[in-house]
Amino acid sequence: MPAFIDARTVPAGTTIDTDILLIGGGPAGITLAIALADTRARVTLLESGGMEFDAATQALYDGPETGVHYLTLDGSRLRFLGGSTNHWGGWCRPLDKIDFEKRSWLAHSGWPFGRETLEPYYPRAQSLVEAGPPIYDKPEVWSRGAGDAPLTLGNGGVYTTFFQFSKMRGSTLPTHFGERYAEDLKRIENLNLYLNANVTALKLAKDARQLDHVQVATLGGTAFTVRPRITVLCMGAIENARLMLASNDVMTPGVGNGNDLVGRYFADHPIPGETATMVLFDGRLAPYYLNNSDANGVHFRAAFAPSDGFKRERYVLGSLITVDGTRKLGDIGLAVVKAAADALRIDASKARAFNLGCGLEPEPDPERRITLADTRDALGQPRAKLTMRIADADFDRYRRTLSELGRQLMAAGVGVLQIRHKRREDWLAGLDWANHHMGTTRMHVDPKQGVVDADSRVHGIANLFVAGSGVFPTYGASNPTMNLVALSLRLADHLKGALR
Repeated sequence: MPAFIDARTVPAGTTIDTDILLIGGGPAGITLAIALADTRARVTLLESGGMEFDAATQALYDGPETGVHYLTLDGSRLRFLGGSTNHWGGWCRPLDKIDFEKRSWLAHSGWPFGRETLEPYYPRAQSLVEAGPPIYDKPEVWSRGAGDAPLTLGNGGVYTTFFQFSKMRGSTLPTHFGERYAEDLKRIENLNLYLNANVTALKLAKDARQLDHVQVATLGGTAFTVRPRITVLCMGAIENARLMLASNDVMTPGVGNGNDLVGRYFADHPIPGETATMVLFDGRLAPYYLNNSDANGVHFRAAFAPSDGFKRERYVLGSLITVDGTRKLGDIGLAVVKAAADALRIDASKARAFNLGCGLEPEPDPERRITLADTRDALGQPRAKLTMRIADADFDRYRRTLSELGRQLMAAGVGVLQIRHKRREDWLAGLDWANHHMGTTRMHVDPKQGVVDADSRVHGIANLFVAGSGVFPTYGASNPTMNLVALSLRLADHLKGALR
């Protein structure tokens, strides 16, 4: 049997038996399929879309929204093989150590393990996303490779960090998992991958302690069943939650939702635009702050970030401050810069001003959530509904980080910084989002605080797991893709053990 099968050709009423069922062919599902290739387990992967974009399939994502303005639900994900790696920007950076810690001042924080648990999986994750050798926060390496040193800052809580970018072999684009790994997937002898296959229901055993089978349908009307030993939901934070909530024939609140947690704590990284103006007295800034650059065999870019120590000391969350181009100062701005330079006895005749943007980490919020809408999609399934919120505290914490960056610029005698937003309305006016869906099936050892346990298994259901950034309890500021790939590799090891 070929590795890729069009589900529309499966005879109606067919039952497919398999050892491991992966639902969703994005980075999590593809990573798991590749990682399980060295087992004897029969692996089945169901992907809703095909090999290319299809408008009718994409429309299954559509759903209503309330609260703070957000991206359209059918516009922030792609529903064909490779998932949202088909349009991601390729930004990669590991989560920080503090991102895993329980913090007394941050409600709902704490992963069941520390970053050291993921460390063994980062090298292979780095290889799968094709982001080059893992250099990241080694400024001396970038300085040698790029020929420019990072901006000098005074001692303090903000430092220069580095993104590395996914770059698909033979291309200038980030790695599109479906395109890049299609041939690898076809060569996996124990894998059958079904395209155009939509899971419409998770069917639990009568005691609700195990998943018995799943129902599958195509947009053309074909319906069949898959009966797995183990199932992993890999559809993304919104779709995983939607399917679990809609599968409510045995558990009325939905699969895994006995404690009303499925769909809660949805998160994305807010991107407030032009948050501050940074002026450098001598006008010099390494090009890799302003643009993606190449050195050491890596496509990379620099940003400013708060250190873990500063986060603990000042109770702030993660942020990654980028330099988003230059700007022209008005008369007042020029006067302020001259006054500061005169006070420091520094020549500012070549001063340049730069816009600062940011991706920041929001606090966990149980009321920022996915629920089911009253409307239904083309398969008859309830659509997802998003209630989006952002707290004033998220902006306040980021202001503390900006203030610290400004203090360090002055302490080093290299420049000044002006924070441009003061009111909530100012922040919201230019607010964009990163398309990083996280948190709806959060991980916690206590089933009253999380949907999945430390092994990504849904609490109370022996053979149902969730992969992807939906399990993140807190979010960090780093882009999630490489981190969720590392988590998926860890899950693959756990599944191998479970099948022995």
